This record gives sequence, structure tokens and C-alpha cells, in this order.
Amino acid sequence: MKWLSKWRMSRVVGPTKHADFPRALVCLQTDMGCVRSNNEDSGRVVFADDGARGLLVVVADGIGGHVAGEVASRTAVESIAEEYTKAKGSPGEALEYAFHRANEKIWKLSTENRGMSGMGTTSTALALVGQQAWAAHVGDSRLYMVRDDAIYQLSEDHTAIMELVRHGVLSPEEAKRHEDRNVLTRAMGTKKELLLTLWRKPMNVRQGDTFVLCSDGLHDRVDDKEIKAVVCGAPPDQACRKLVQMAKERGGFDNITVAVVFEPLANSMASTLKETRAIEVEP
Repeated sequence: MKWLSKWRMSRVVGPTKHADFPRALVCLQTDMGCVRSNNEDSGRVVFADDGARGLLVVVADGIGGHVAGEVASRTAVESIAEEYTKAKGSPGEALEYAFHRANEKIWKLSTENRGMSGMGTTSTALALVGQQAWAAHVGDSRLYMVRDDAIYQLSEDHTAIMELVRHGVLSPEEAKRHEDRNVLTRAMGTKKELLLTLWRKPMNVRQGDTFVLCSDGLHDRVDDKEIKAVVCGAPPDQACRKLVQMAKERGGFDNITVAVVFEPLANSMASTLKETRAIEVEP
């Protein structure tokens, strides 16, 4: 095995206290899919040394084609992870700072390198500290929460079609089938100033909550109810593998990235765990 900047598969990190799911607390998996020749998705899981920062999970889906998309998404997850852990203020303030710094880096790369002009990326991040959650989001990667046998989409797609849904022009069901559903209205790195969706106040997390972060390569192929059924029936590592496989069985037309977090870490546990990166493994 070798370390990759373009992550293909996953590594399971950390223990869980839940007796039924002894194998993993958090898992992130990314796959090239069945059609694309490269992977423009990236992801990162970080357990901060400082207990005040807890657990950070980031998923990004690059745009711009081939090398540019890969660079944009990789820069986003690496920069957000680095800046979040060292930023001052609350976790929400740290996320906001980290997203803006990542945007600056991608914008600079795109304007200074002709082959990267116009590149950008979606980015969705979840920070869990103790029993509280913060999130930041731009683009159409998603954050879900499964609680009490129900699934909730906690992020809102920044797409042209979703704007039509908000204005009552299209129904949510019509939006799911629309050919332009993936046309973004916001992305990281495409403009000098970033328009960001951010939780200014944390959400209280309950024992047993499960969070899912994913790129559109998953949620375009696997619907919300199916995601809920999978994550309710398996530990995070098995759920990630199952969800990726389902998307691939339905065509796998895009890169696929999914992270599943079950029962957030307490500060005391988070402080004992280190950063992890996904590694290449044989399917």
C-alpha cells in the first residue's frame, strides 16, 4: 500500500462505545466510480489534538476537469483541516475562517495557473465537539443526519434548480429528475469572495445520532430513504462500502464519496486520537 493524494478507498478510524457496532466510529470512503478516468473528489477526517476542536469531517467535489478539479478539492480539504485546527474562537468561527482561507488558496491557484483557470470545488464540513455539532457548506455535496429512524438533510444544495424549488417554480420531486440539477450557483475558489452557508450556533447531538456527508455521486444515485436504511443497519465502515457499491451498481457515472459518523466522540476520546488519511486498498 502507498499513500495517495487522490484517495480511492477508505480507512476506518477510532473505536465506538456502542456494543452493536464495535468496529468503527467514523469512516470515509471515496471511489472513482464506473465512468470517470480520475477522481476529483477528496475527503478528510481529523481528530484534533486540542480537545476544543474535537472531530472534523470534510468532503469536497472538484470542478474544472481532470487535474484542476482534483487540485481544487484536495486543496479545500487539506486547507480546511489545517486552518480549522489552529484557528481561534468557537468551532463555528474556526470553520468560517478555514473555509475563507481555503477559498483564497484555490482562487490564487486558479488565477496564477492557466491550466487551472475556472476551477473550484464543493465543500461540506462537520465539526463535532462533545455533544455539539457545527457545519459549513458550499455547493451540492450534502450533510444528512439520521435520528430516531428518520433522515434529515441538514445542508441545502446551492444549485440553479434548487433556486427554482425555493421560488415554487419546481417541486422537489421534479428537481430530482431535472437534467440541470447539478448546475452550481456557488462553489469554493471560483470567486475571490466566498458566499458560505454556516451554522452560527451549534446543534445539540444525541446519543445514537448518525451523520452522513457525501458528494453528488452518491445522492444522485441513492435516495435519502435508502441512505437511512443502510446507515441504520450497519456500522460506519460497512455502511460506506454498501452505499458506494449501490451507487456503482446504478451506473456510477460520477466520483462517489461518503463519510459516516456514528456517536460523536467525547472530548476526552478525541484528544487521544490523531489525524488519519485514506489509503489505497484492493477492492
